[in-house]
Amino acid sequence: MNSDSDLQIAGDILAVQHLLQPAKEHPTTVAEFAGLARSIAADRSQWAPLVAYDATTRWYHRLRTGPGYEVWLLSWLPGQGTGVHDHGGSTGYYTVLEGELTERTEKGVRTLTGGARDASGAVSGRVVTPGRVHELVNDSLEPAVSLHLYFPGLTDMPMHDRAGVVHRFAPSAGSVVPA
Repeated sequence: MNSDSDLQIAGDILAVQHLLQPAKEHPTTVAEFAGLARSIAADRSQWAPLVAYDATTRWYHRLRTGPGYEVWLLSWLPGQGTGVHDHGGSTGYYTVLEGELTERTEKGVRTLTGGARDASGAVSGRVVTPGRVHELVNDSLEPAVSLHLYFPGLTDMPMHDRAGVVHRFAPSAGSVVPA
């Protein structure tokens, strides 16, 4: 017997609750982490009231944590930067919320602008794989704000000098400054 509808064959999937996948409480893939960062970025009420600036160093605030990840909000005055570093064993995703940041890698220089959108219309951002060496700096004349997500949470941020030498340190609780 042929049926005109898969629904008639399989029945209503919503009526069979045990077949439904449970809703994920926390992201588990790079795409889901990027989606989380994009959703926070798109909702100014989650971050704009918290932004502060520090004339002596980048300001940062841990915005959210979950199983195996953390989200940081950072502000950058003109000239402030990270230095050349990597994120140890953590994968990162960041997006510029306001202003501009310049990213320098071995492949070249890229400027990221707050509010920029990708081809799909989503807030644009960058994935930073474990061990990828880069530097972020506010080369503009205006302040900048960025959102950074790390999974697993950031526990190591080795600094690299211009000759490529890695300077590691044993982090203590709260000693790792996000970048």
